[in-house]
Amino acid sequence: MDVTITINGEPVTRDVEPRLLLVHFIRETPGLTGTHWGCDTSNCGACVVLMDGKPLKSCTTLAVMCEGHEITTVEALEVDGELDPVQQGFHEKHALQCGFCTPGMLMTSRALLDENPDPSDLEIRTAISGQICRCTGYQNIVAAVRWAADHEASTKQEAGA
Repeated sequence: MDVTITINGEPVTRDVEPRLLLVHFIRETPGLTGTHWGCDTSNCGACVVLMDGKPLKSCTTLAVMCEGHEITTVEALEVDGELDPVQQGFHEKHALQCGFCTPGMLMTSRALLDENPDPSDLEIRTAISGQICRCTGYQNIVAAVRWAADHEASTKQEAGA
């Protein structure tokens, strides 16, 4: 089947088997390896990308199901050499160790802040609850998302002042 998916703003077309998973389409077709392939069961969340702005586990989604949709991967967060506030927050608050869960955590966090610019710690924890981090204990991840929310709020306030 021919499928065209817009990935990070660029249309990508490929003849695929109907059973090809989105995570493999992303990693093999445009060669974007930031999306990690973890469990194949939708448990770990390392493969989260955004489809039309909403978090989606790409290891259990068929590529053909994404025809005509906008997929955003972790590679799209950094723009012109500037880290997204969520990425910067993970750096500032030491929210990563091995880094395997990080792309999925970043994408889920970005979607959360796009929908709710001032989430509570409970809302942050709820948003990332479908993802497993075996290294950090989540405390620093929550702090990183809080940092990003605060940073974005202060940046908007400065721009409007």
